[in-house]
Amino acid sequence: MTETASRPTLEAVAARAGVSRATVSRVVNGGDGVREPLAERVRRAVEELGYVPNQAARSLVTRRHDAVAVVIAEPETRVFADPFFALQLRGISKELTAHDSQLVLLLTEGRDDHARVARYLAGGHVDGALVFSLHLDDPLPGLIHGAGVPTVFGGRPGWGDGVREAVYVDCDNRGGARQAVRHLLGLGRTRVAHITGALDQTSAVDRLDGYRDVMGDADPALVAQGDFTPSGGERAMRELLERRPDLDAVFVANDLSALGVLRVLREAGRRVPEDVAVIGFDDMLPIVEQTEPPLTTVRQDIEDMGRLMARLLIGGLEGGSAGKDPVPGRSGVVLPTTVVRRASA
Repeated sequence: MTETASRPTLEAVAARAGVSRATVSRVVNGGDGVREPLAERVRRAVEELGYVPNQAARSLVTRRHDAVAVVIAEPETRVFADPFFALQLRGISKELTAHDSQLVLLLTEGRDDHARVARYLAGGHVDGALVFSLHLDDPLPGLIHGAGVPTVFGGRPGWGDGVREAVYVDCDNRGGARQAVRHLLGLGRTRVAHITGALDQTSAVDRLDGYRDVMGDADPALVAQGDFTPSGGERAMRELLERRPDLDAVFVANDLSALGVLRVLREAGRRVPEDVAVIGFDDMLPIVEQTEPPLTTVRQDIEDMGRLMARLLIGGLEGGSAGKDPVPGRSGVVLPTTVVRRASA
């Protein structure tokens, strides 16, 4: 057996710095009212002794837990298979780390998990929540609102009841879709199809609306419903080829679905882009540079979206306005999108 050294105490720091225990407590817990020379002596003693503040005691003083819940309204099989979530989590993690705050990941596999997540948030374990990948019938926003937890949403919320205000970060989904379709038309394509995402999510609805903005009264047979997954892209592409075998371009709601689209076109003997031009949405480098041919897509800065969500939440907590509008007169921040051209269109 090995003997471990005892953990330095608040009293030991006070003795080393030559100040009272109360003074040390105020300094390490971020309190005011300590003259800078004394505070510097305390900080030096903390470093010399390797003192680590007790988080429970710190929370009593600061009323902060230095932890933020990240709630993803998807099952874990989807979260860990889709690079979108990894990129967004990376942005969130970087920003929280910069503010010495911990990330607590909460996933919802089914309806039973919604109540569990709501209880956890209401229990005072975290300072706030970052919530994304919501579906239109999802009860989570109402449950979180009831828990009274400062929250920033990823993606434009889909409720329109005029009661719940929301701070959110999103990309210009509709504008990006318009850019994609105009790009395909600019290539001389005339029969442009669209494979949607899951239409119970606002991002998919906005991208479909952007397609319709440009295509106007296009044949409804040129639109097939997907679900943001490769298998959904495969299924929708097969439907389109059966209904409109003469199509010459496809705008796909996300890069992951485009993987399935390219696979079906290859199996059907359709050359990309010679026979059918394909453009995706997201610009996730782990996918777009590995496809054959490399995928033309609409870029949204997914990592930056995650970072901005965390920044808005932390800034609101520090400024006492978490959960309020981050920009005067607006309830959300919408980031720009742009077409990144590669070989598929």
